[in-house]
Amino acid sequence: MGGFFGIASKSDCVFDLFYGVDYHSHLGTRRAGLAVYSEENGFDKAIHNIENAPFRTKFTKESNEMQGNLGIGCISDFEAQPILVRSQHGTFAITTVGKINNISEILEKHISGNAHFFEMSGGEINPTELVASIINQKENFIEGIRFAQEVIEGSISILILTPKGIYAARDKMGRTPIAIGKKEDAFCACFESFAFLNLGYTAYRELGPGEIVVMTPDRVQTLVAPGKDMKICTFLWVYYGYPCSSYEGISVEEMRYNCGRALARRDQEKGLTKTLDTAAGVPDSGLAHAIGYANESHIPFSRPFIKYTPTWPRSFMPTHQSKRHLIAKMKLLPVHNLIEGKSLLMIDDSIVRGTQLGETTEFLYDSGAKEVHIRTGCPPIMYSCKYLNFSRSTSEMDLITRRVIMELEGCNPGDEVVAQYADPDSEKHKAMVDKICEMLHFTSLAYLRLDDMLDSVGIDKCKLCTYCWNGKK
Repeated sequence: MGGFFGIASKSDCVFDLFYGVDYHSHLGTRRAGLAVYSEENGFDKAIHNIENAPFRTKFTKESNEMQGNLGIGCISDFEAQPILVRSQHGTFAITTVGKINNISEILEKHISGNAHFFEMSGGEINPTELVASIINQKENFIEGIRFAQEVIEGSISILILTPKGIYAARDKMGRTPIAIGKKEDAFCACFESFAFLNLGYTAYRELGPGEIVVMTPDRVQTLVAPGKDMKICTFLWVYYGYPCSSYEGISVEEMRYNCGRALARRDQEKGLTKTLDTAAGVPDSGLAHAIGYANESHIPFSRPFIKYTPTWPRSFMPTHQSKRHLIAKMKLLPVHNLIEGKSLLMIDDSIVRGTQLGETTEFLYDSGAKEVHIRTGCPPIMYSCKYLNFSRSTSEMDLITRRVIMELEGCNPGDEVVAQYADPDSEKHKAMVDKICEMLHFTSLAYLRLDDMLDSVGIDKCKLCTYCWNGKK
């Protein structure tokens, strides 16, 4: 995953750039970078590894020494960026958010044979460097960006820093957002709409799918109009988006409340809320869902355990998987008076592999819980995302749903059979849920239905990507 922030200002932009990028820290844990431009000093760039330290501590020096009125920056889970490029278009810096599935095809069909790329660890090509190379195949930035949007399978949203301004281009299908903020002497563009609010900006507008603009301190000019079709990632509201963000005018926090309410209504229809003592969220992404559930069901909301994070940032995690599980468990601190002898309903945003939620349930039983009922803020995840680097699983066999389906079917079934398990009214779905419940030692388990989740967002369902739940593009 990753997030970016760009600014065009009549005065020095580095303060706003530094904190604007920092407000995207929840979207990446590995690499971060800043690039600025000024007429006096030209381009300046810095990239640091942030795996064991927050963005702010790694870029304090740059925040005091860099100067420029134009700048872009990013935080990423994957490649080092922004990168600085010298080309037929002159020197520019570029940063991207997205996923490229057809790198080999692009290299073969669209990139000249004498091009060369720096390899990342593992021998992979830096996707942002590839995007820059694609853009350089055309006569100007506008044609180059449109070309990149057309040939890339997956998605790509782009910020390009040039001496004359910043180009911002949203993914062709709008899978990721770009929000524009405005204040008296500056404009900014970013992934998360809240990132500019404390910096004195007000919301200006969001870019549409495939829209390309150029941003200067004086204006934001549309160069390519937005397309009509959109498939924004619904998982932004479910999990990845920060609670105070909004996408397409829909609040992340409010959408999660709506999901919790929908879960409560389903449980009330079945009489399942009568025996519960408390509704709680798995911190932090399940808290809003649990508040919605408690408000709808009138079951008290509580926090029976707290996640200790002051010295355990998300990025500080050992590479060995068994140690990662241990660290994740060590973060959880029980409030015994709220656990002992209680029938708890816990809501998590989703279940991917199931390992961590299973360990959390074990932790609650060890702390004296009588029952642990689990609900999720989205339907069962059936497919690994092929459009964005969002998914916390790289293979479908990492998903607990697919492992259980294979066990129940005795083979790895095709999409038609998987679709039956995704149908919340089918017997196969019930068998899958019952098996997961048994494996992870929950008292009961229920997933949010897809129709309830889409209703919770509240925009045209055709504009929402649901691939990871039903395999539909």
